[in-house]
Amino acid sequence: MTIFIPTPLRIFANGLDTVEVKATTVDGALSELTQAHPQLRRHLFTSEGTVRAFVNLYLNDEDVRYLPAREATPVSATDTLTIIPSIAGGCSLKG
Repeated sequence: MTIFIPTPLRIFANGLDTVEVKATTVDGALSELTQAHPQLRRHLFTSEGTVRAFVNLYLNDEDVRYLPAREATPVSATDTLTIIPSIAGGCSLKG
């Protein structure tokens, strides 16, 4: 399957915007990704091994958080997994 790497994390994936992995679940795909690019692990996972709260994962166009099996969701070779880090910020109104 294809994993899309967001621009801020590409530095930890040898500059790649996509990575091909062979996996049977979302979790397996993330495991293969971080085995191939170990520096990504600390940006995607907590020290307990769970996906960080600010990391959004989309299997094809579905938010993984809302899938019944979440990271245990089965995947196929034609699926895509997109990693989208949340952007924190706000708006300051002056005047």
